Amino acid sequence: MGSFLSVSSAQMDEIAAGLCDSGVRFIWVARGETSRLKEVCGDMGLVVPWCDQLRVLCHSSVGGFLTHCGWNSVTEGVFAGVAFLAFPLLMDQGMVSNLIVEDWKVGLRVKKAEVKIDHLVTREEIAGLVKKFMDLEDEQGKEMRRRARELKKICRGAIAEGGSSDTNINAFISSISQGHEH
Repeated sequence: MGSFLSVSSAQMDEIAAGLCDSGVRFIWVARGETSRLKEVCGDMGLVVPWCDQLRVLCHSSVGGFLTHCGWNSVTEGVFAGVAFLAFPLLMDQGMVSNLIVEDWKVGLRVKKAEVKIDHLVTREEIAGLVKKFMDLEDEQGKEMRRRARELKKICRGAIAEGGSSDTNINAFISSISQGHEH
């Protein structure tokens, strides 16, 4: 659903202004809003209609990931070892943001999912959070990034040959190819 979910135009404007006001350079994938957001963001950010998200997240220059907390995006972020700015919109995204912020401790929350969908997060709030999030000297940020690297290692170990995911998928394939029920 992440590809189909969006925020209001007013919220999009606040996000754009907040990102620009933060002074942090960024890449933003914004389907359908690209030309308008390019004008708003100017040289501070690169606004594109699509990108290979996993490839971008794995690049060493990426310092963090502002996400709506869709599960696929979060798993890619964990694989890449990046910290998150969680901006859940609806459905399971609030629960996923809780995993990011409270359980795994690899992110900050921009907005709680319980807040009404039409609640506007202001440019000032966004700029402040982005500055804090991207401050490499901030102790909380250092700890989030350390935890993100730790989760990356765990994730990659699980999918490596002989890892738990590899073992489980092979057992599943073996089971269904032999017609066994478990």
